[in-house]
Order: sequence, then C-alpha cells, then structure tokens
Amino acid sequence: MKEIGQQLKTARENMSVSIEEVAEDLKVRPTQVENIEAGNSEAFDDVFYLKYFIRDYAKYLGLNKEDLVDEFNEYLFDYTSRLSLDDIKVAVKEKKPEKAIKSPYTKEKRGKFPILPILVYSLIIVLIGIVIYFIMNISDDSDNFEEGTVISDRK
Repeated sequence: MKEIGQQLKTARENMSVSIEEVAEDLKVRPTQVENIEAGNSEAFDDVFYLKYFIRDYAKYLGLNKEDLVDEFNEYLFDYTSRLSLDDIKVAVKEKKPEKAIKSPYTKEKRGKFPILPILVYSLIIVLIGIVIYFIMNISDDSDNFEEGTVISDRK
C-alpha cells in the first residue's frame, strides 16, 4: 500500500498540485489524500471506498488506473490472507449491525397495539346498533295502530 501511495504522491508533486487542490477537485478531505499517500489504509473504514478513491486519484493524475487498482487488489489479497480465522470471528462479533435499506413502498411495522382505530370502529358499531334498535321500535309501534283509530286516555 505504501508503494501505491508513493506513486500517487510522486505524480502529484511532479504536476505541482497541492493536497488541497486534489482534495477540492476530487471532493474529499485533505486528510484522506494524505492517508492514501502515506499508505495508511487503516484510516479508511471501507476498502471499496479506498479502492475507488485510488482509481479516481490515479485517473486525476493521469496514471494508469487499472494498474494501480490491480496493485491494490494484490495488497488486499495479501493482507486478508494473513488474517487468522479467529481474528475474522472476533471482527464479525464486534461489527455493529447495519440498518437495513428501506423501500419507500414498504410499510413499517408498528410495535404499538392500535387502540384508537379499535375504539372508533367499536363506537361506530354501537351507534349503528342503537339506530337500528330505534328504527325497529318505531316500526313496531306504528304496526299496533290502525289508520283512523283515535287513542284517548278516557275510560
């Protein structure tokens, strides 16, 4: 990794371009450029980001980006092949779970019990029942009366 960083640094210095100019043109922080040139791959959380940064930086400097990416892939292979299985297991256990990407079309499940909708629907059902009860009573009362019959309280 240090060789890759040295190639990039030499090319940048030969072009008389400052670290700040590179950072501004590539839209990265100057410390990232410094870490690449120093061969400090541990400063980057994501090796894929690092790989694409090396590719873009090489292209920016007019170097053969494929050669530098191949060198980085070889470095990465050598680095990862030296890791023991125990180290990998520890790293997997320590890794924090990432948030899943959510689709805007997927409804999020709620943890709460939907009390409000149940109360509203129950109230609607009770009101419908009361209305039906009164309608049935009115129609029963009207059936008891014949047309033209007068009801009086006198005896």
